[in-house]
Amino acid sequence: MQAQLPVPDEPRHPYGPDSGGPADADAVLAGLDPEQRAVATALHGPVCVLAGAGTGKTRAITHRIAYGVRSGVYRPQQVLAVTFTARAAGEMRGRLRQLGAEGVQARTFHSAALRQLQYFWPRAVGGEVPRLLERKVQLVAEAAGRCGLRVQRTELRDLTGEIEWSKVTQIVPEDYPAAVAKAGREAPRDAAEISRVYGIYEQLKRDRGVIDFEDVLLLTAAILEDRPEISEQVRAQYQHFTVDEYQDVSPLQQRLLDQWVGPGSSLCVVGDASQTIYSFTGATPDYLLGFRTRHPDATVVKLVRDYRSTPEVVHLANGLLAQARGQAAQHRLELVSQRDAGPDPVYTEYTDEPAEAEGTAHRIRELLARGVRASEIAVLFRTNGQSEVYEQALADLGLPYQLKGAERFFERPEIREAGMLLRGAARAGADTLAVDGPDLAAQVRAVLATRGFTPEPPGGSGAVRERWESLAALVRLAEEFESAQRAAGRDADLAAYVAELDGRANAQHAPAVEGVTLASLHAAKGLEWDAVFLVGLTEGMMPITYAKTDEQIEEERRLLYVGVTRARVHLSLSWALARSPGGRAGRIPTRFLDGLRPGSSARSGARAGRGGHAGAEAGGERAGGRRNRGPVKCRVCGRALTEAVERKLRRCEGCPSSMDEALFERLREWRSEQARTHGVPAYVVFTDATLMAIAEDPPGSERELAGIPGVGPSKLDKYGADVLSLCSGEQPVGAVAKPSGDDPGDDGGEAPENSPEK
Repeated sequence: MQAQLPVPDEPRHPYGPDSGGPADADAVLAGLDPEQRAVATALHGPVCVLAGAGTGKTRAITHRIAYGVRSGVYRPQQVLAVTFTARAAGEMRGRLRQLGAEGVQARTFHSAALRQLQYFWPRAVGGEVPRLLERKVQLVAEAAGRCGLRVQRTELRDLTGEIEWSKVTQIVPEDYPAAVAKAGREAPRDAAEISRVYGIYEQLKRDRGVIDFEDVLLLTAAILEDRPEISEQVRAQYQHFTVDEYQDVSPLQQRLLDQWVGPGSSLCVVGDASQTIYSFTGATPDYLLGFRTRHPDATVVKLVRDYRSTPEVVHLANGLLAQARGQAAQHRLELVSQRDAGPDPVYTEYTDEPAEAEGTAHRIRELLARGVRASEIAVLFRTNGQSEVYEQALADLGLPYQLKGAERFFERPEIREAGMLLRGAARAGADTLAVDGPDLAAQVRAVLATRGFTPEPPGGSGAVRERWESLAALVRLAEEFESAQRAAGRDADLAAYVAELDGRANAQHAPAVEGVTLASLHAAKGLEWDAVFLVGLTEGMMPITYAKTDEQIEEERRLLYVGVTRARVHLSLSWALARSPGGRAGRIPTRFLDGLRPGSSARSGARAGRGGHAGAEAGGERAGGRRNRGPVKCRVCGRALTEAVERKLRRCEGCPSSMDEALFERLREWRSEQARTHGVPAYVVFTDATLMAIAEDPPGSERELAGIPGVGPSKLDKYGADVLSLCSGEQPVGAVAKPSGDDPGDDGGEAPENSPEK
């Protein structure tokens, strides 16, 4: 069994027998390393903490606040700590309570702004605060309809995302087209159309007296800017500010922060530019990287001691950043692992995606057999659409799993029902329960048994198993709560446990469900596991195919870095050469691992660009090059193919097809739009045979698309981005291409619609 090593964010020793926190201010500093102590004792801002992954940044900043409170420098009511998620804010409040710093406000930007808006609105504007719009999608759909646009559900999400990006970057509707062009941003539709939808959406909100979450920040900032007496009142209330994850601040959030922080206030920011992975939402590391320019007298502390990951994992993480480029890369932190040596990262190449998922599931089963808990294992992928094959593979082996980003734990129906039952039992008294012992966990099991909970899990992996896993998490939490209370010399009864559940529900601090976590790399930010499997690491997926600019490519590298640094001990990285069994093995591993994984070499010069790949490990020619015209065999039965259409499809006419019918229809609709726009026959874009070949084995990268007969260099350049977007389930991202007169001849022999090949 893998030994559990200390994690820096956990207290390394008890503060005292009463567990009421440290005995005095000096005790707050006990157990901190020199750099963490430097943060904790820098009580007067400005302070900038550059904290690498796993270096204990939350520990450092909560101890800083607690030290300031316990030493009398800070009044708790004058401290405001802001972060980006309710979970992170809840964790921060919990740690501050443990450190004896109760009364400090720890909130998200939106939560803090909403409280101020509700308080000051009657005085600044009059009347009640407009109703908060919980979901924008319905109003965006109505706005699109008023513009005469027919949009699908996925398009609505994209339109909503563009509106949110515009608002946090402080772009008004009429300026959207120019702003999106300047930013080099790929708009999901024509920029003028989005501008109109955005404008009507804003008008609909005004007409109905509602505001959205971005308006909360905008209106609060505007009130503070326009009403100096209100701004002075806020600044008198809060004197000391801490901003976590400062690399993710948007221009709108920075605008609000500038209003909060007065001339006499102290400001501490903490972040890591190498973990900037949300720029598509408007987040920017510019404020973190420019902090010392704006505050020349700032105290700067770097946290580089990595307590989370083994030296082997840290070595790979450092290697990833060593190849990075751009402004953020210039400020990278070289991590130094503080843990004992562990196993080397495992690199695995699979023939196809199902084989990759099956192999991953079997390795997870091996880890479970060696004593690693399921809740300490994660499978991380680039897009949520990759999860299904891993869900199936785990289910086939009877391994429990949970999808990160699904319904919140305390909002699940079975947890709500369990909460009501436990509250009723607590009021009635434990003596009304028929249990074999006085322990709290037994009481909880007895209550849950009235709704069918059993000590052993049910078979299968569907909704019944998920419900059992949720209830089992409540039982495990009862065991942990009882143990902690006894260690503190306090009784653990059902009423105290129910109060603990209520507190966690309010803070969205859910217990861990005992199942393997499946999550996107973005959703994994801020989390960690003993074992992490990074899957699907091929060009076109990592970096994602629509990452085109140098900065977009670098953000993809940072995303992989975040994934690597989630692992404490076991790290596996894998990729598949084909999408499906028998498919063309045309994929290549991500460029980000070049020179880091065994048998690979680093790229250099022009080969570092998007299309190239150093070495010949993947075989074949470079994307866009001419294809080998040698014998082609049926990928189903293996017979040599002679007919043109069969060669293009790479299967006999009578062999079963694996074509994605929905994708084929999307491709045909897209082709028709291209043809109508430019007044050319449809075959000038692509023939049916080529579209069938694409739909039978959808490519995930330019290299794979170039390997399909009928897709030559010119067509790859004109249509590649659109086709790859369609294959990934997205709307086309490129502009409508303008066919040239020689298009039919650049495709390696593609024939017109009425040719014998058709």
